[in-house]
Amino acid sequence: MITLVLSKVPRGLRGHLTKWLMEAAPNVFVGSLPARVRDELWDIVQDGLEGGTALLVYSARNEQGFAVRNAGHAWQPIDLDGLVVLRRPAANDTSRPEERLPMPRAARLGWLHAQSLKRNPKHETRETN
Repeated sequence: MITLVLSKVPRGLRGHLTKWLMEAAPNVFVGSLPARVRDELWDIVQDGLEGGTALLVYSARNEQGFAVRNAGHAWQPIDLDGLVVLRRPAANDTSRPEERLPMPRAARLGWLHAQSLKRNPKHETRETN
């Protein structure tokens, strides 16, 4: 099983992908393909991006049960002892300003919502027996 999420790609690429995958939502493709076809299709997607982004999630024999590939995307998959997570670029990253993400309000203010709840006596948790 694979899921392919695209953004800002040419219509021709989307049309080409519908030969092998079902477009479940705009720019979201799902299907079941052999590994060899999946790899060939990924090469086609990478060649046809033209400045867009692609994220491929597919079944794999690992602890999570899936693997992640991306192209042109600001978030990078990182393997942490068998657990794949997506690393989001820092808010002050100026290497690619067009893809820079806004800094969350909690990070700007230097506090987290959970910390504010901890300080507020109205939100204290009570033990139930």
